[in-house]
Amino acid sequence: MVNVHNLTVSFMGSELFSGITFKLNKGDRIGLIGKNGAGKSTLLKVLSKDIESSGGSMAFDKDIRIGFLRQDIDFVQGRTILEEAYQAFEEIKSIEIKLDKINEQLATRTDYESEEYSQLIIDLTDFTERYELLGGYNYQGDTEKILQGLGFQRKDFDKLTDTFSGGWRMRIELAKLLLQNNDILLLDEPTNHLDIESIIWLENFLKGYTGAVVLVSHDKMFLDNVTNRTIEISLGQIYDYKKPYSQFLLLRGEIKEKQLQAQKNQEKEIKQTQQLIDKFRAKANKASMAQSLIKKLNKVERIEVDQDDNATMNVKFTVSKEPGKIIVEAENLSKNYGDNQVLENVNLLIERNSKIAFVGQNGQGKSTLAKMMVGEIPFDGHLKLGHNVEIGYFAQNQSEHLPPEKTVLQIMEDAATDTNRMRVRDMLGAFLFGGDAVDKKAKVLSGGERNRLALCKLLLQPFNVLIMDEPTNHLDIASKNVLKMALKNFNGTLIVVSHDRDFLQGLTTTVYGFKDKVIKEYLGDIDYFLAQHKIENLREAEKRTVIKEEKNTSKNESYQLSREQEKELKKLKNKLSRIETEISDLETEIEKIDLELAQDYDGVSSQPNFFEHYKAKKAKVDTLMEAWEVVEEKIEHFNS
Repeated sequence: MVNVHNLTVSFMGSELFSGITFKLNKGDRIGLIGKNGAGKSTLLKVLSKDIESSGGSMAFDKDIRIGFLRQDIDFVQGRTILEEAYQAFEEIKSIEIKLDKINEQLATRTDYESEEYSQLIIDLTDFTERYELLGGYNYQGDTEKILQGLGFQRKDFDKLTDTFSGGWRMRIELAKLLLQNNDILLLDEPTNHLDIESIIWLENFLKGYTGAVVLVSHDKMFLDNVTNRTIEISLGQIYDYKKPYSQFLLLRGEIKEKQLQAQKNQEKEIKQTQQLIDKFRAKANKASMAQSLIKKLNKVERIEVDQDDNATMNVKFTVSKEPGKIIVEAENLSKNYGDNQVLENVNLLIERNSKIAFVGQNGQGKSTLAKMMVGEIPFDGHLKLGHNVEIGYFAQNQSEHLPPEKTVLQIMEDAATDTNRMRVRDMLGAFLFGGDAVDKKAKVLSGGERNRLALCKLLLQPFNVLIMDEPTNHLDIASKNVLKMALKNFNGTLIVVSHDRDFLQGLTTTVYGFKDKVIKEYLGDIDYFLAQHKIENLREAEKRTVIKEEKNTSKNESYQLSREQEKELKKLKNKLSRIETEISDLETEIEKIDLELAQDYDGVSSQPNFFEHYKAKKAKVDTLMEAWEVVEEKIEHFNS
């Protein structure tokens, strides 16, 4: 589909990468990885022909269609969701305009025998055939189907795109790409601003996509679930392996180990040869032999070892002072934006040293609640911060508000205090802004570099409560790992708004699920939440409850059931609870096995009777699902 040969791209006088060569084939799902600033987004822009390369060549198949999902979406204001989605059908919409004009002329003209009228009839036939060939009679239905598949409701179709958050607008752009039926999809960090449900939907779509996909992502789980090939850009070169991310890391490590061993053996042989040359060179009768050995040595092709960019930032969050036991207390908390009610009568209590994740679909109030806690927006109800609470806040779009014309150093010095101004350069160095990098203007920084700078700036103020809204957006995988470790070692209270499952695993101990204006507390990590979420999906299809319902059965209702019936109902509910727990445990075991298979397929699958046990677990889940449906139906019969 695409042949890339000796491609070189320079930026601001220095080469991002030089002489890279690869081929993009149908069915390839490539994860494009590398450190922030390595040139991943730039390579996508070159492939999409948004920008030109500095050297090399690219050959594309004839009539190839390329769809590019950029990091920054720029919608025309004033369009509804449907109108924006219809932009995917440029030729169809153009033909519609032409057909309207032709039909308007045919309705008003009376010169039926003229050549102009005959030409109108010919044009009408030609455009109508083309319209039908392009799917003009089906595109509106297809558009509605895709939008609903991406989570939009029919009532949303006529709303302006301006009223939707970044994640929902990203879905509209995705819908346009899917409707265009492209041969190649170029996706630049498609999971940024998408909620977990949307990410899972996108994973399933890309797995079944028959064209080629090149995606930039720092979501390890997403890469492992979607890709079948990995290209890493490192120090201006690429490393290309037909493996998803985790397997790529293992394979590249093994190859580098073999390279090191081969280099060591070669150096040993060269040293021995050099010793012989030195020995024979001093003897007249051995001089010819020495010259022969020198020629042989000059012909040896030195083994080179792949170089890794191992530079990582150094982050440590320290607690300013000990706060009181209660960090945040809220009663009847509500927030609306015009007619849109986001949160309603929310009650919550956050205690010292809690580790909490906020999850849920876009627009459900996660970032809104974070902003309310830091006093950034007004609200209804009561919210009180505890004694000695000092909040450090990383906003979702914080990196976007860096002054573009100021340098990295200037931005930090402006935010510094008298006590830490002398440490600014050391802090920047810890966040990989060393040497001349401190003189870069904010406008030329990559998304990940801007995020790193915003994180560094956060550390200039003391805090004991850390609220982070999507902190991993644009951060490379190495930086995310460092940030996660720093947060795990943070001894204060942590609240994280994130959609990154891998990042949240093992980081928080409580999950707040946001849905339908209220919040439900899950006393477990993200894996526990996802397992419970599946069960709730089964129980209530698309409509899931998000707060604990009080078990207030009215007197009239209680008198309707006999004592035996009440006992039977209690038994059924206990049985249902046991089945749900067993399903959740089995799902967790299966997910763990799937991860082990992805990392070491040969080793895991070679265990005695492995596949028999693996299939048995999956069969057990199916059996339990059926049992769950039977018990649930019996309980509903009691309640009807």
